Amino acid sequence: MTVTDPVANLATLIRCPSVTPSEGGALSALEAMLKPLGFAVDRVTATEDGTPDIENLYARLGADGPHLMFAGHTDVVPVGDEAAWTHGPFSADISDGEMYGRGAVDMKGGIACFAAAVARHIEKNGNPQGSISFLITGDEEGPAINGTVKLLEWAAARGERWDACLVGEPTNPDRLGDMIKIGRRGSLSGTITVHGVQGHAAYPHLADSPVRGILALTQALMDPPFDAGTDDFQPSNLEVTTIDVANKAVNVIPAKASARFNIRFNDTWSVDRLKAEIIARLDRASAESVLRPGRPPVRYDIVWSERPSHVFLTRNNALIASLSGAVQAVTGREPTLSTTGGTSDARFIKDYCPVVEFGLVGQTMHMVDERVAVADLETLTQIYETFISRWFGHAAD
Repeated sequence: MTVTDPVANLATLIRCPSVTPSEGGALSALEAMLKPLGFAVDRVTATEDGTPDIENLYARLGADGPHLMFAGHTDVVPVGDEAAWTHGPFSADISDGEMYGRGAVDMKGGIACFAAAVARHIEKNGNPQGSISFLITGDEEGPAINGTVKLLEWAAARGERWDACLVGEPTNPDRLGDMIKIGRRGSLSGTITVHGVQGHAAYPHLADSPVRGILALTQALMDPPFDAGTDDFQPSNLEVTTIDVANKAVNVIPAKASARFNIRFNDTWSVDRLKAEIIARLDRASAESVLRPGRPPVRYDIVWSERPSHVFLTRNNALIASLSGAVQAVTGREPTLSTTGGTSDARFIKDYCPVVEFGLVGQTMHMVDERVAVADLETLTQIYETFISRWFGHAAD
């Protein structure tokens, strides 16, 4: 295998059907790419009751600092309706200058390019003046329990320390060079349940409709806005994602109603302060609901998600400047430094070292006919190779 070729690397990875939680041969393929470059490779299987076992990979080249980590995942989402694909979802077919396959952009493409970039750097310059590691999980698209979190804990427990990390998620909205992610909003979810009294719809005075209560409480969560945004983040936004009463009878007032919500929040808030604000809004709405004249306060309870994601912002100038400079040198574009979008495994890595994200154009991720421009694979490899040289140059200053 010629590891310097990102197209060949990606074709090999796509042909591994690594739908979460299956390893599908993808980590073995990556191991086969990295070992000839001199990487020491560990395969780490993480377990937890009630969840599938997950295979992960950690590989390191070098023993000294500075230490640069590349992080990502080889697991992919299901293909959906396979008959709807123009090319087989695990075929890696190339047509009209694009390679098709599940994971092409999210994110086997990023891994393929970084492996090629490291191989080219070694070919031209020898081993880096420091260390490079790959931290690759098989659980990013799943519950994210037996993946990056446990792999980081395993590596740190044996003495691994990192100075910076690049996550190869697809960050560019339209073309390579558009956007670097330097932080992420936090994410908090919960479920509200309003308790009423079941009864006949024709005799509402004998019942207490929880639907009126749930409407009042969800309205209070969405209005007024939580904030107007900050210099680095867009405004926090709460969405009610489901409302359910499990009632199939049109003439029955149900006994309870529930609603699920998710809020993506900026650095105005911590998780604890945000929970307190949400409860305060619910308490006010429960007591003041105009939909329930003459009724006592709405009876509700709330259950929070177990794993909220905390907001973070990376301010490491050497890391950001090295990557921005590499993007400009290769593409001629000055990338936007952004905190938009959803969460990624960077939310775990930020507790160990400064982290940024940069990868392919993400327009087709998770879609039928996920695909990547072959030319973009070469461009991203050049960006990563330039970044490696620039980062180790900055780190040595």
